[in-house]
Amino acid sequence: MADLKIYTHPACSYSDALKAEMADLGVEFEEIDLAERPEEWAALEKLTGGERTTPVSVEGDLVTIGFRGIG
Repeated sequence: MADLKIYTHPACSYSDALKAEMADLGVEFEEIDLAERPEEWAALEKLTGGERTTPVSVEGDLVTIGFRGIG
């Protein structure tokens, strides 16, 4: 299983951009698509302080909300 988890939603273009960037870099990740797994919204809200936003990346204790790109 990948160390990186990414919470995504299909209506979020930033989710698509983050997934594409990780694929381009060869970084393995577990995608949690909230449209397919709505029960995961509660976990996402705990990570974001109650916000329903995507993408959210989780690697160990590091939580990144949103997509900023490499450069």
